[in-house]
Amino acid sequence: MSDRINSSDFPTTGVPASNLGVVLQRGGEELVLEKATDRFTIRPANDFTPQQLSQVSWGIWQRSIPQAQLELFKVAPAQLDAAMAQARAAETVAFASHVYTLKNNPGTFVYLGDQITIQFLEEIAAPRINAIASAYSLIQDKPVLGIPNTFVFLVSKQATDNPIKITNQLQGLKEVLAAEPNIIINSETHYKPRDPLYIQQWYLNHSGGEDLVLGSHISVEKAWDITRGVRSVVVAVVDDSFDLNHPDFQGSGKVVAPRDLKQNDFLPLPDARETSHGTACAGVAIAEENGSGIVGVAPGCAFMPIRTTGYLDDESVEQIFNWAIDKGASVISCSWGASAVYFPLSLRQRAAITRAATKGRKGKGCVICFAAGNANRPINGSVIEQSWPDKILQGKTEWLSGFAVHPDVITVAASTSLNKKAAYSNWGDSIAVCAPSNNAPPGMSFPEKGYVYTQPAIAAYLNGLGVFTTDQLGAAGYDKGNFTSSFGGTSSATPVVAGVAALVLSANPDLTAQQVKRILQETADKIVDPNPDPQLGLKGGTYNGNGHSQWFGYGKVNAAKAVQAAKQMREGASPVSQQLRVNNTNSVGIPDNDRQGIKSAIAINEDIVVKDIQVSVNVSHDFLGDLEIYLIAPNNQSVLLQNRTLGRRTNLQTTYSVRSHPALKQLLSMSGQGRWQLWLIDAAPQDIGRLNSWELVIGN
Repeated sequence: MSDRINSSDFPTTGVPASNLGVVLQRGGEELVLEKATDRFTIRPANDFTPQQLSQVSWGIWQRSIPQAQLELFKVAPAQLDAAMAQARAAETVAFASHVYTLKNNPGTFVYLGDQITIQFLEEIAAPRINAIASAYSLIQDKPVLGIPNTFVFLVSKQATDNPIKITNQLQGLKEVLAAEPNIIINSETHYKPRDPLYIQQWYLNHSGGEDLVLGSHISVEKAWDITRGVRSVVVAVVDDSFDLNHPDFQGSGKVVAPRDLKQNDFLPLPDARETSHGTACAGVAIAEENGSGIVGVAPGCAFMPIRTTGYLDDESVEQIFNWAIDKGASVISCSWGASAVYFPLSLRQRAAITRAATKGRKGKGCVICFAAGNANRPINGSVIEQSWPDKILQGKTEWLSGFAVHPDVITVAASTSLNKKAAYSNWGDSIAVCAPSNNAPPGMSFPEKGYVYTQPAIAAYLNGLGVFTTDQLGAAGYDKGNFTSSFGGTSSATPVVAGVAALVLSANPDLTAQQVKRILQETADKIVDPNPDPQLGLKGGTYNGNGHSQWFGYGKVNAAKAVQAAKQMREGASPVSQQLRVNNTNSVGIPDNDRQGIKSAIAINEDIVVKDIQVSVNVSHDFLGDLEIYLIAPNNQSVLLQNRTLGRRTNLQTTYSVRSHPALKQLLSMSGQGRWQLWLIDAAPQDIGRLNSWELVIGN
C-alpha cells in the first residue's frame, strides 16, 4: 500500500463540502453546529496575564478555558470577522477560532481544542497512519485505551483547517473508521437547593411523620446489621470541590487519593467564593459515623474526592475515570452532566467509562452511578417545547444525556419523601433505579443564562422534604453552619445509590459491577405514582411487563434487601462440565434508523445453569458504526455486546465471550432455559444491513 496521499484518496465523506465546518461527528452521530455571532477564542503564542488580556483591542476578554489553553473574547456581532482577523494577525496569537452552538440549542457553547481522535481499521499499519497524519498536519499524541488502533492526534500550527473540517475529511478515507474533534463544553451539576424543610436524615430510615409516607426511605438500618461498609471499598465522588476539613470526613484511612483536576494538585478544596456541591454529595454517600454530625449511607467506606475541571472535553473525562481506576475506586458517583440539551458521548468518553466499568477493580469493574438530571425531560427522546425565556428552546426538541444512556452506568432518578416522582427528575428507558430526594420545580443550567426553570411553569406547591447532609464549614456553603437541609435533585439521589452499592460490595467484594447493578434493580421497591406529572401531564409511574418504569427504573433502592442478596450470592462460578451449542441461521434484514431494531431468537429447552457463555455473530452492513447489538436473556436481562464503534466496516464476524467481554459475567449463575434473543438496532439513517446468523454457546 502506498504511503502517499493525493486527491484520489478522498472519497465522499457524506458531508457536503459547504458543511464540512459545521457538521460535528460524535459517537456515530452527526450534530449540526452554528457559529456564535458574538464571541471567539484565541490560543496565545506566549503567556498573557489577565491584565494584558483585558487590554487587547480585538474584543472584551471574558475568561480562560484552561483545558485547551484558550481565551474567550466577546465582540459586537458586526465586528466578529474583523476582530478575528485582527487577532490572527497579532504575533502573540497562535490561532483564533470560532465558538459554536448546537443547532436548536443556542444556550450551549462548543469550544474547539487541538485534539482529534481517529479510529483506523485494525489492519492499517503505522506507516500509513503516519502518512495520513502528515497530510493533515497532525501529530500523534497517545493511544485511546480500550479501542483498537485508535489514537489521539494534535492539530499542529501548520494545519490549514480547523479540527471539525479535518475530521469530516478524514471520515471519508477508506482507512478511517471514525474521526472526532475533542470539543469542550461546560458541565452542569444536577441540583437546585431549596429552603430548609427538615433537618433529619429521613431518606435513610424513618417511621413516618409530616410529609413522610412509610417506605419512602431506603431501609438502611437493616443493611447496617450486616455491614456499615469497610475501608477497602472506596467511593469516588466526582464533583466541583470538597471541604475536607469537615469533621464527618475525618477518620483513619477515610480519605484516599484526593485529586484536584481543576488546579492540577491533590487538594480538591472549594475556592473562597464557591458553594461546594461535592461536599453535600459526599456526605450523603460516606459521611463517617463519629458520634456527631450525620451518617452517610456507607459510613465505614473510604472516600476518594475528585474535583473536576468544570468542562466535559475528552481529556477531562478520561482524567476522571483513569484516576479512579488507577487509585482503586470501587464505586464512582457522578452528580453532573453536560449543560446541553443534546449531548452524545465521544468515542474517547464512551471508552473511558466502559474501561472503568469493565477493567477497574482488578477486572471486576467499578460501579458507576450517574444522575439522570433535573429538567423533567427524557434522557433520550423529544418534547414539544414552548414558552421558554428568550425562546432558548422552541418546537420539537431532541433531548439526549450521553452519560445517562451509557449501558455500563447506573442512571439514578429521584423520588420524594411521599414516594412520588420528584417533579424535576428526568426519565426514560435507561433509568436503572431511583432514590429518595427532595421535590422542587424542574430546571437546568445554561452557560450564559444561568439556572433556567423548564416550561411550562408549575403553579402548584410541591410537597416533599429536603435532604439533610454535610455543608461547608461556617457560612460559606448553602446554609450557615456545617450542615444543610436544603440539598436535593438527582444530585442527592445518586450518592444514595452509590452508598448502597458500596455496602453491597462490602458484603460481597467478589461481585462484578454488572452483578451489583442487577442486585440493585432486582431488590428495588416497586413504588407507584399513578398521577400525571404537574408540568407536562405525562404518566410514567407504573411498570411494564419487564418490571421497568419510565420514572423509577426498576424501583427505589432498598439497602437491606440489596445487601442481604449480596451476602447470599455464592462467590464465583462452578466449573463448566459441558457445553450446549445452538444457532439461528435465518437471515433477517435490520430496519434502518429504527430504535425498535430486529430481534432473532434461540430457544433453550434444557434446564441448565449458565456457568460460561459465548455469542458469535455474523452481520453484513453498509456502515457497521450505526449498529448496537444486545443479548437478551430469558429473564429479559440485556447485555450490550457491541456499541457504535465499528465505523465504516461492512462485515462483522466475531465472538463475544466472558473473557473478552466482561459484561457477560452478569448472566452467570442464572437459568439458561428459555428464549434468548439477539437484538440489533440501527441508530442512524441511510445505511442498511442484515443479520446473517448467530450462535449461542452455554457452558453448564
